[in-house]
Amino acid sequence: MDFRYIGNSGLRVSSICMGTMTFGSSTSKKEAFKILDKAYDSGINFYDTAEIYPVPPKKSYEGTTEKIVGEWLKTKDRDSIILASKVSGAAAGWFVPPTRHGLTSIDSFHIKKAIEGSLKRLDTDYLDLYQMHWPDPIVPIEESLRAFDDLVKEGKVRYVGTSNDSAYGLTKANETSKNKNLTRFQSIQNNFSLLNPRFLDELATVCRNENISLLPYSPIGGGVLSGKYNNNFYPEDSRFAAYVNHANPRVQAQASRFVNAKTLEATNKYELLAKEYGISTVTLAVAYSKHFDFVASTIIGARVLSQLDDSLAAFNFKIDDELMKKIEVIQNEILYPMG
Repeated sequence: MDFRYIGNSGLRVSSICMGTMTFGSSTSKKEAFKILDKAYDSGINFYDTAEIYPVPPKKSYEGTTEKIVGEWLKTKDRDSIILASKVSGAAAGWFVPPTRHGLTSIDSFHIKKAIEGSLKRLDTDYLDLYQMHWPDPIVPIEESLRAFDDLVKEGKVRYVGTSNDSAYGLTKANETSKNKNLTRFQSIQNNFSLLNPRFLDELATVCRNENISLLPYSPIGGGVLSGKYNNNFYPEDSRFAAYVNHANPRVQAQASRFVNAKTLEATNKYELLAKEYGISTVTLAVAYSKHFDFVASTIIGARVLSQLDDSLAAFNFKIDDELMKKIEVIQNEILYPMG
């Protein structure tokens, strides 16, 4: 088992993290328990959730995933688990979440309100990693960091991180922590995959120089790299079949961002490359996302138990220099498939 540290924290995590964002919507509690048990038995010690889960976000769903994870957590030794969750991002930011009636911000009130709810649903007295789900463009980062710092001092949170942030945002937060002597973000959870390598442009430099770890999500491009969308239709039980006709335009936009002519063409090329090495495209994709020195743990997902095997196979598959050159050829032929 490959273990790595997150940033300069004491969090020693498996190189693959089990994501939970479908638990309670497209994944039943019974199936979620099977997935979580298999992940645990396979050596995964790192689990990621959020107060806004499951997806797509709905008021009626809110908090369901944390409750499921909390029930499962009681079947394991708490000290054997590295548990992460997130406070919903600002309503002024990425999109308006259903959390707290769409009035969210990353201020002291919402951060402290959110942590109490998460700890109750997860039925634990602390989180190992607590993350900002996406940035707040209005509330000064110093206020956010002071609230996170309070949680660390109170023992409710061990370390903190950010998500869906930019190179500027991460650097601003990091420098504020240094200058004000506040707990800093040890990690950033951003989209990073064969179909979306933009993290390499600027953010990778920040992470390397400041020893902040990336926790990539969507390593298989929201399921696109499995090849299931390459028949020119959305499978009925797929995520983007649900997204494409969603009432929320922000959710609709996710479907076209992930499933488009460039992502499907790139996926075809990666499928052929994976066959050369006798592995699935999913295994190739997960191995790629955890390959880099600035990555601590790659967050995988599974709607049903059978989807887990190809991702777990990436534990034992390494990207060598020759394969990386072949991947880079495809990336240069089809630049930024997800935009």
